[in-house]
Amino acid sequence: MHALPAIDPGSPLQFVINGAAGSSGADARRDTLQAALDAAGRPGVLHFCEPGALAGVAREAADTALRTRTAVVAVGGDGTINTVAQAAHAVGCAMGVVPQGTFNYFARTHGIPAEPAESVAVLLAAEPVPVRVAAINHRVFLVNASLGLYPDLLEDREAFKARFGRSRWVALWAGAVTLLRAQRQLNLHIERSSGVRDVRALTLFVGNNRLQLEQLGVAPPSAAHSAAPEAALGERITAVMLKPIGTLAMLRLMLHGAMGNLGEAESVERFDFRHLVVRPGFTGRRRGVKVAFDGEVTRMQAPLDFRVLEQPLYLMKPGPADTAIPVGQSQVQETIR
Repeated sequence: MHALPAIDPGSPLQFVINGAAGSSGADARRDTLQAALDAAGRPGVLHFCEPGALAGVAREAADTALRTRTAVVAVGGDGTINTVAQAAHAVGCAMGVVPQGTFNYFARTHGIPAEPAESVAVLLAAEPVPVRVAAINHRVFLVNASLGLYPDLLEDREAFKARFGRSRWVALWAGAVTLLRAQRQLNLHIERSSGVRDVRALTLFVGNNRLQLEQLGVAPPSAAHSAAPEAALGERITAVMLKPIGTLAMLRLMLHGAMGNLGEAESVERFDFRHLVVRPGFTGRRRGVKVAFDGEVTRMQAPLDFRVLEQPLYLMKPGPADTAIPVGQSQVQETIR
């Protein structure tokens, strides 16, 4: 059993916002957050920061949240949410989410609305609930982590978005282009509780989010009958491997994915685990292995250690109506970094 962090409704919520204050987007976020806080009579501090300062600001805000018995709140897309989750998980404070990404798998899985004013309203009536998180080496991930083709897909997607704008259709178009030109293969040495094996694959994708896995058609059977299996701590997570295939087979695979039955494709293998160690074939020690987690791409040193973490993340989720936190006097402070 894990002790839930205490929440003091009179203590200011610590909002971490990825973006420079003074921009049109930041002004809109400030107005939305302040209006919601004022309407509820709740205090809050808004920490605006450039992307390069996000991790440091998130750590400071999480420390403050733990010390003052409140929650640190991520305002942004998957990358921002991941960075704040890393900080919140490290210190054990509660965490809230105001999603502003394209797909918002984590927020949608936990019933958090995509519209900012609605998500803040949910946050103000929420209570901390332990949810499962996983890690690749030292990095927490909430939705997925991968190596091989999928990190390439994310890099191409960002390039397409920079050129054509941010939308789901642009993201899907970029994904199709990446898949059709996929050629690089991985030689992987995989160690898990059931044994050791060597495989060749285009990508290894590890999913920690029921909604995304269900949309792909590779969710574990138990997930189909559970409203939020991520809340059940200690469960296994799902690995999906794509075997090397030709262009025609890749087109068939894309059709399987679009129809939500990727798990039925012959070129796809899936298995569940709690702990997995992956040793890729030759990689430069200085550069490391290109990996992706929750939409961010970086390089890590092998071996890659995937595991379900024992310590949960304490996510602010809606509770019963009679447990809603009473409101206090409104107070909004703003910090620009």
